[in-house]
Amino acid sequence: MAPFLSNTEVEVSNPSSAKPRLYILSDFHPDAVKYAQSLFDCVLFEDPRGAHWRSDATAILIKDYYITEKDLIAAPQLKVVGKQGVGLDKVDVDACKKHGVEVFNTPGVNAGAVAEMTMCLGFSVARQVPQLCLRQRVEGEVIRKETVNGLLLSGKTIGVIGMGNIGQAVARMFYGGLGCPIVTYDPYHPGGSGPWDHIPHTRVDVLDQLLQRSDVVTIHVPLTPSTKGLISYPQLQKMKRSAVLLNTARGGIVDEDDLARGLEEGLIWGAGFDCHVEEPPTKKTYERLWSHPQFVGTPHIAAATDETQIATINAATDKVYKFLVR
Repeated sequence: MAPFLSNTEVEVSNPSSAKPRLYILSDFHPDAVKYAQSLFDCVLFEDPRGAHWRSDATAILIKDYYITEKDLIAAPQLKVVGKQGVGLDKVDVDACKKHGVEVFNTPGVNAGAVAEMTMCLGFSVARQVPQLCLRQRVEGEVIRKETVNGLLLSGKTIGVIGMGNIGQAVARMFYGGLGCPIVTYDPYHPGGSGPWDHIPHTRVDVLDQLLQRSDVVTIHVPLTPSTKGLISYPQLQKMKRSAVLLNTARGGIVDEDDLARGLEEGLIWGAGFDCHVEEPPTKKTYERLWSHPQFVGTPHIAAATDETQIATINAATDKVYKFLVR
């Protein structure tokens, strides 16, 4: 099978017979590994040499892997980190800058997949799909359709928190597919011309305005000190009682205990999350939240399609390669 080439990729040939070495420290899709091997002399994560990357590696490729300043001090020869996906919350970016290590992530490559998952969660919550399947298949209940009350999403106001690539993709899908008015909030997104010029929307300057107006609130911001607990009990109180809260960004942006309390008190209709503070999430930690019939949780799998996994890894591989051979 030929290697999958990312959309942003330009095919390059190594001008030297000696390929640069790349330490692959995460378990990646086999096709993406083959592509990396076409460019690099790769040391895979299961290779015993991988445990010694700090003393040897000038280039590494990671996914769910922490890079701390302690790592960087132990790896003075490290030049570049390739990170699959957009999130950098597990990488000490400031320390990388301090030590002169370039970090390349892949923003935008997984936007379509995450946007689809956002819509999937929205429909799953609104139409109670997981709970109905559970009642039929596990509990053996015979459900009469006239006893089921769900929500329509068509034409409902969608509040998008975060105006980056994923937020844009979500807005386009809800507006183009369901005719939903879009309200946005992002104090860090610059104004002026850009992709949002082509998406009909209303921008608000205060988060509470979005929460009060929206039927669906969907989160697409990184986890930072300023976004941790962005949605807590006081914010849930401001939302519509018929509202759906979606989070396909990062666990911790929504206070999970406050969310469980808010659902139990009926502050909002329901919630759909693809991310938790604990990952992978366990029933022991989340039994209270998961037991609520209007909560749908998945284990951070929004980008878990073969196409997206390969494209995002290849994009990171390309960036590392071009940096080394520039």
